[in-house]
Formats: sequence, structure tokens, C-alpha cells
Amino acid sequence: MATAAIRIEEFDPPSYDPFTSDEANFGDIADPYPAIHAMRAEGPVLEGDYCSRFAVGSTPHPEAKRFIIVGTKEITEVLTDQTRFSNAAYRANLGTTFGMGSISTMDNPEHGRFRKIFQKIFLPQHVRTWGDSIVDPVVHDLMDAFVNKGEADLVQQFTQLYPFEVIYRQLDLPKDDVRTFQRLAIGQTDFMTAGRAQEAARKLGTYFEALVDERRRNPGDDLVSLLANTEVDGEYLPDLVLFSFLRQLMNAAGDTTYRGTSILLTALLQNPDQLDAIRKDRALIAPAIEEALRWDGPVLMQTRMAAVDTTLGGVDIPAGSVLDVVAGAANRDPDVWDDPDKFDIFRRRDAHWSFSRGPHICVGQHLARVEMTRAMHAVLDNLPNLRLDPDKPAPQVRGIMMRVPEHIFVRFGD
Repeated sequence: MATAAIRIEEFDPPSYDPFTSDEANFGDIADPYPAIHAMRAEGPVLEGDYCSRFAVGSTPHPEAKRFIIVGTKEITEVLTDQTRFSNAAYRANLGTTFGMGSISTMDNPEHGRFRKIFQKIFLPQHVRTWGDSIVDPVVHDLMDAFVNKGEADLVQQFTQLYPFEVIYRQLDLPKDDVRTFQRLAIGQTDFMTAGRAQEAARKLGTYFEALVDERRRNPGDDLVSLLANTEVDGEYLPDLVLFSFLRQLMNAAGDTTYRGTSILLTALLQNPDQLDAIRKDRALIAPAIEEALRWDGPVLMQTRMAAVDTTLGGVDIPAGSVLDVVAGAANRDPDVWDDPDKFDIFRRRDAHWSFSRGPHICVGQHLARVEMTRAMHAVLDNLPNLRLDPDKPAPQVRGIMMRVPEHIFVRFGD
């Protein structure tokens, strides 16, 4: 029931490319893990901020005292104890783009009240049905463009596109708007290019406001209609929270899924014996996804604010301090994982920190896993003898916070 009368507004000027903002915002470092290991050797809680260690990006809350959390016990403590550590830290960046109604900026009880409504829609049994009806058709439509050519760039032609196409179909929006929609979604996190994040948020907000109004008058079975009309305990989502969630959905379910899938494919192509094992036994897809998320999760660092004066890892932390919680440090902790820098789909499966922990664990994690699983099945079904293209540069995952390779050049077939 896509509504053609509601149109999305492009960046001004349209030549702005949000995909080139990654380096400025998240760095161009191929391997931040030696530096993360060195931080852990200094102690579990360090004074300073994570980005400054790499001379990358901007620092919200410049007036606040800052700490870097790299100890696994302390990382878990910060992410799970919302009485001492608040998500208010995100109000200075994500709050200005996704909106102050974003559940990422909230603490309990407000956060829990609204999260219950989102969870009702993103339950695994609902998400699994989207795999057949939405995810598979998107994956195959994209692959049809290159499947007979014997070569491709899996980032530019596949992984960068398909999560946004999935969301677009979930929202039941006009096909003509999909590229602008994706560009605005990515642009919301470009805080280093003056005004771009705010421009993207404003234009998406205008779009979603008209869309929600239309779907309340003419509801369908699309995700916007479900979000606008679902209630829990007699309560609907306020418009501020709903518009913020729709903005954030583009990044939480689109940007991070594209990054995670790209990293998964990079790791398997760089370890062809493990890719071959998955070809022979597709039950290994699930552990491969979890290992990729652990080994180089698409979001290495999360942020919290100390709600009270407290002590963490033997370090006194004043109220109002900002904490850079390096989930990537826990995911590569040698006390938790044997040979943690090695990608190994056969390792013992323990829970990683890439979807966070505690009250703010990712509400879209089930959808992300479905999308990554369906992508792997499509790769195995349609790209026989998949391997890296020896005549082109090898993929290299880059970034200190949001991680992704720019290209994955491959050949397939005979």
C-alpha cells in the first residue's frame, strides 16, 4: 500500500555523499585491537576518552570528566547497572538527530515502558516471518544484478544496500525514494560535517510525521502501521518516541547490519577453510555470525554517563562523568576467549557484547541475525566457488568505533 503522495526530501546539495563520512567520524584505522589490548594492560578503567587515543572524531560533553572502560567485569557492570550509569550521555549526539524521544537516550522506568511496545513487534516469531516475505526477495533482487557476471563488489553491490531495502519494504514505502532514504539514514551520524546530521534528522522527521498520520488513517500490515497502532498495557507510543524510533531504525537495523554482514563475509573469505566448512554444513552459519560479531563487532564502543558518584574498577568516578565503554575490549579479552584475535567459527560459543547487555540490549538483534543468516544462504546458493579476487585489493575492515570494509572484491563460478 505504498503511498506515493508522501515524498522524501534529498540532501541540499544532492552531491553530498554520507558514505564518505566514515573516516572523519569513525577513523581509518585497520586494526585498533593492539591499542585496545594496550589499554587493558594499563587497567580496567582509564582516565581520558577513547577517540582521543586514536586522534579521531569529535567528543560530546567536552566539559565532562571522561573515562575509558576496557575491563570485561567493569564493562558488564556499566551496561547492566542503570541506577549508577545512565544513557543520558547519548542526548548530546544521538538525541540531536534521532530525537530526545529515542529510547537510546532514556533510562528506566521510562525506557522500559516504551521498550515493551517495541519488543512486542520485534519478537523472534514475528521477525522470522519477515525472512520469507521481505528479506529473501530483497537479497535475490540485488543478487540478480551480478549473479551471472562471475565477479562483484559485495559491499557496493550487496551488503551496503540490502538492509535498507529490507527496512524500506517493512515500512511499505515508494521504491523511488529508497536511495534518498538510505543516504539520509547514514547522514544522521555524520557529526563531523557541519549541519548534515541535523539536516538528515529534520528531513526524515518530516517524512515520518506525514507517513504516520497517513497510516493511522489507513492502517496496513506494514511496520509503520504496527508501531503506530500497537499498545501495551493500554498505552500507545507517543509521536516523539515513534518518530525517534523510526529514525533510529535506519541505523540500528540498517547501518549496523550492513557493517556486520560485511565483516562476516570478509572474515570467511580470509579464512576459506571455514567458508568451505559452512558450505558443507549450513548449521555452522549461526556460530559464524556470532563469531563475526564477537571478533570484530560493527560497534566497538558504547557510551554511558555516571548518574551518581561511584567507584568502578578501583577508580573514583564523579557524577556526570562520561564513560566510553569499549565492548570490543570484552569481545577480545584473553581471559574470556582463547586466542581472541583469531576468527574461529568452531570456538566455544559464549555471549558477546556486540548487542550490548542489560536494559539496553539491542531490540533489533533478532532481525539482524535473520538478515545475516538469509544473506549467507543466498551467497552459498548463488555464488559457487566464492573467493577473493586476486587482481584487486583485499578487503580491509576499518574504523575505531563503527567498523566496515569499503570493498569486498570477489570472483565466483568456475
